[in-house]
Amino acid sequence: MELDTILNNIEYFYLDDFEFTNGKVLENAKVEYVTGGTPQYDDEGRIINAIIFCHGSGGNYGSIRKLNELSRPGGPFDKEKYFFISMSGLGSPESCAPSTTELYYNFPEFSIEDMVNFQKKFLEECFNINHLKGIMGNSMGGFVALTWGVLYPDFMDFIIPMVSSYKNGGHNYILSKVTDEIISSDPHYGVDAYSESLTRTLKLSTQVAFSYGLSREQYRNMSRYELDVAIDDYGDEGLFSDIYDIKFLNDAMLNYNIEDQLDKIKAEVLIIAINQDQYFPPELDAIPLSNLIKNSTLICYDSLLGHVGTNELVKIKDEIGEFMSKF
Repeated sequence: MELDTILNNIEYFYLDDFEFTNGKVLENAKVEYVTGGTPQYDDEGRIINAIIFCHGSGGNYGSIRKLNELSRPGGPFDKEKYFFISMSGLGSPESCAPSTTELYYNFPEFSIEDMVNFQKKFLEECFNINHLKGIMGNSMGGFVALTWGVLYPDFMDFIIPMVSSYKNGGHNYILSKVTDEIISSDPHYGVDAYSESLTRTLKLSTQVAFSYGLSREQYRNMSRYELDVAIDDYGDEGLFSDIYDIKFLNDAMLNYNIEDQLDKIKAEVLIIAINQDQYFPPELDAIPLSNLIKNSTLICYDSLLGHVGTNELVKIKDEIGEFMSKF
């Protein structure tokens, strides 16, 4: 069986309580997750070969499907050698989030640090895990993975941030600010859970990011009709999200910056970047990140899918395998 078969086995765990860094506490905090692979245990019965996967801002536990082709026997993430845990993060639908709790605009504000602590408490309480083999993160998930390394440098052996960065800066910061402004300027935001106005705002806030997902070359290869249809479909897909979930996750990313803390990382780090990524161009993010983290490994590859090109990780299977051979 392939790794993506675990997506049919969704499980839920409830933390008795979770305290945010701002001091607010939520009780009975829900965690949605899936597991797969082969757990190995130490003499005390603790799992010692766990790899957690952290998804991007629009994803959930299912984003681990990116590893599917690499998890076959003999692959870099051989499911017979590792135990995988993929959870929907703090603020994401079906885990503890504005929409799931029905707190909406009254949900506690949270940061990337809170997202890490949410995962850590879940791992300790649900699995009794006190050390991970590794942490992987895609896009925003890379923010989470790197922050793990800064906050808890002895908790993992390796970190793999993919199409990500050490801060939300430049055009990404502007995009986050515009998204925040679009949502917060709606007169119904913070008043209603849902309204026709909020639905329109939700679609606009989703469409504002459309032009960054694929490579510039890929967009140029599309006709105007194809672009019109694609951006409309993208906005319609956004309507399956919740505007408060989007707003709170956007705010968590808005102030992310661990540039001056990267020297705390002790784990081995593999940085994966895509040359055509418009969100995190390697020359602005991955390459500076590799220079800031001593002894890190950098892989850059080509994909017309741009930022979503991590769906083609098989292109660098050998390079990832070389890195994973250390573990």
